[in-house]
Amino acid sequence: MTNAIRILGLDPGLRRTGWGVVVCEGARLSHVGHGVIAPPVEAPLAERLLALYQGLREVIAAHAPHEAAVEETFVTANGASTLKLGHARAAAMIAPAAAGLPVAEYAAKVVKKAVVGTGRADKDQVAFMIARLLPTAGAASGDCADALAVAICHAHARRARRLERAA
Repeated sequence: MTNAIRILGLDPGLRRTGWGVVVCEGARLSHVGHGVIAPPVEAPLAERLLALYQGLREVIAAHAPHEAAVEETFVTANGASTLKLGHARAAAMIAPAAAGLPVAEYAAKVVKKAVVGTGRADKDQVAFMIARLLPTAGAASGDCADALAVAICHAHARRARRLERAA
């Protein structure tokens, strides 16, 4: 494929980090793969973060993306949970950066709007649209669907930037 860009989308979490890879060629998107990295819940924080980092390095080696996109952390009322999510997000950003990939960040509302059309969509709506936009992804749900949505959002943002430059 000429001018095809492989995009790795990441939905970071300390218990489960979803990943999804799409190929963007012009306006066409194709599903490459998706999955979840789930570190052992009983492991100390440093070991869980290392498991996330190593798992993402394996995904990057297996799928050779050109760019990565990560969902931004949303702030919760529980500061400790937000901080832990921030740690997972850091691991999700460092792995592609260490592989030399540019890493973009998108707010959850922006991702949902890009895929569903509204920033207030729930997980079921996101999964439903992923199944329609990427039929070969099968019934990707939860963290996988969210990660594929992040990759699609980045593909749309890339295309919009290209169109703006051409205008």
